[in-house]
Amino acid sequence: MGATSHQAGAAGRALTADRPSSIRNVVLVGHSGSGKTTLVEALALTAGAVNRAGRVEDGATISDYDEIEHRRQRSVQLSLVPVEWGGIKINILDTPGYADFVGELRAGLRAADAALFVVSASDGIDGATRMVWDECEAVGMPRAIVVTHLEAARSDYTQMTTVCGEIFGAEDPDAVIPLYLPLHGPAGPDGHAPVTGLLGLLSQRVYDYSSGERVERDPDPAELALIADARSRLIEGIIAESEDESLMDRYLGGEDIDIKTLVDDLERAVARGTFHPVLMAAPAGDGARQGLGTVELLELVTGGFPTPLERAAVTVTRPDGSARPEVTCDPAGPLVAEVVKTSSDPYVGRVSLVRVFSGTLKPEETVHVSGHGLADRGHEDHDVDERIGTLTAPFGKQQRALTRCIAGDLACVAKLTRAETGDTLSAKDDPLLMAPWTMPDPLLPLAIEAHSKADEDKLSQGLARLVAEDPTMRLEQNPHTHQVVLWCLGEAHQDVALERLRTRYGVQVDPVPHKVSLRETFGVKAAGRGRHVKQSGGHGQFAICEIEVEPLPPGSGIEFVDKVVGGAVPRQFIPSVEKGVRGQAARGVAAGYPLVDVRITLLDGKAHSVDSSDAAFQTAGALALREAAAEARIDLLEPVAELAVLIPDEYVGPVMSDLAGRRGRVVGTDQAGQGRTRVRAEIPEIEIGRYAVELRSVSHGTGRFARAYARHEPMPPQIAEKVREQAEKGS
Repeated sequence: MGATSHQAGAAGRALTADRPSSIRNVVLVGHSGSGKTTLVEALALTAGAVNRAGRVEDGATISDYDEIEHRRQRSVQLSLVPVEWGGIKINILDTPGYADFVGELRAGLRAADAALFVVSASDGIDGATRMVWDECEAVGMPRAIVVTHLEAARSDYTQMTTVCGEIFGAEDPDAVIPLYLPLHGPAGPDGHAPVTGLLGLLSQRVYDYSSGERVERDPDPAELALIADARSRLIEGIIAESEDESLMDRYLGGEDIDIKTLVDDLERAVARGTFHPVLMAAPAGDGARQGLGTVELLELVTGGFPTPLERAAVTVTRPDGSARPEVTCDPAGPLVAEVVKTSSDPYVGRVSLVRVFSGTLKPEETVHVSGHGLADRGHEDHDVDERIGTLTAPFGKQQRALTRCIAGDLACVAKLTRAETGDTLSAKDDPLLMAPWTMPDPLLPLAIEAHSKADEDKLSQGLARLVAEDPTMRLEQNPHTHQVVLWCLGEAHQDVALERLRTRYGVQVDPVPHKVSLRETFGVKAAGRGRHVKQSGGHGQFAICEIEVEPLPPGSGIEFVDKVVGGAVPRQFIPSVEKGVRGQAARGVAAGYPLVDVRITLLDGKAHSVDSSDAAFQTAGALALREAAAEARIDLLEPVAELAVLIPDEYVGPVMSDLAGRRGRVVGTDQAGQGRTRVRAEIPEIEIGRYAVELRSVSHGTGRFARAYARHEPMPPQIAEKVREQAEKGS
């Protein structure tokens, strides 16, 4: 068998690999609209994975096949498209570019061994893409850059390569260099000359795509003169990364370095993550079979990107946390696979996309599923054995059957009913657990209510399935506000969540205003008398109690003190008074929010030998507390959050001004790496309900923040008055 082969399957032919060295896993990164999904289609077309006549179905592309993606005209989830080139299986992971779906991007980065950054020649590089580049830099992930949208009237490939060098090569400008220069055809009516071919800087060959097929030829003298300076810079950049220290001296001495030596050194430097070539690509035009630059890109991926064998060994533990030796990418090793994405299919049920890091996964075998217990995000904890169903390779809507998935490869597993994104699959007799990858915290709340009684019956199950698919979503049943809250990453994330609830799980919900957990407290000492006396024949109701209420320091809660003397309130009814005042405190005394941080002292009262009862004294206690509140100043307390905002230095001023406008108090700033500042502030939670969206606007998509509850403190009187008015209208 060769490095790769095809298996016949019910849904088509699936690519398989018989050894890790014949696999490349590459994730596409770039802002929304940069052309990632179009590039995936162009690569699949060039590789022969799909023919031109059948590559588009009902307006879908290969990787954007979900109905939600059709309606929104953009990617909202991670998708896998396997192709073959030169006997190598390439798993292309297409990720959404919109910030709300960064969880899908994180999953793609986890599953891949190298990243291809897609940048638009007409739109440039946004701040979020720069941040992902820096993260890849920090962990040494190999990267290359491909420039798209060459057909746009204002596109300029040469200028874009300069921008890439300035932004991505800030630490080492000689590590971000183009491998090709564009060859332009005749200018059109708008004066824009389209790119019709490439000039190879190392090979000194022309790759002409003007006919719709890649035609290789020698350059003419004028074309050769265009590449002289760029070729010298590229060769010097490659030699600087070479392990042969004599190479630079030989080159500077006038020696003509062998092309194969340069290509080998280039590919090693790319695989190490120390050199980042820039290429270009464009989709095939009408009647064309190959998109411009796609062959060169596939050659770089197969020749320069690392194999799964070159990925660092995976750290694993046993589910109880005890140590376990690292595992390497060995198909014969112990099974270690990770669920990188969970989705639901209306016919198959739950489908898990997994990356196998060690061992070999086979259909219909029993595996151990180890979860991380994300109970704080509404996820059910699980540590169970499950029998997997079929094993398939995804290709758009199709699932193509596989007989195995070896270490280094990716596949879809059906019928794992308990497995969620981030879980580890291992042998049932040797359960293991991989450390989780970092996921962003969802910080935009969406309070929801079931639309009807029928929806209410299905809501719990629908929400559980929704959060099982998406670890960047947190489900909260708030005990203070009694709201069901979905915490998301942004408005688009919210919209997709609601759409999935409706279309996949048949649950219609209505968004409602999100409430923060306000409190009430007494601003001054006050007294109250509760009198509950009713006579209606037979046994009546009789209870009188007198109380004093005084404020306590924050965090004290409710303190009840008995100072009754002489048996004015019989001992058996004192707990009844306490139960009554505590019940009223929980319901609130001014605007319907729980009362906290007060001492309630029972001073005196009266009882009747026949008509007094537990219920009567509970009612009297509640009445006494309400009377005391009516005569006193009641302060509303609002929750205050500690906010840590991480932003580029140029946005510190706008962010601090914005926080001040939200009643925030900046408590400090500190440097958080080169060119980035962390602003620490305290701010009322009522002011940051939509901060996840608004910070993105203020910082042009480059800001991130974390929040934590600090305390409750008095709300300004003018704002408190508005809250009280709203409470009265609501009642």
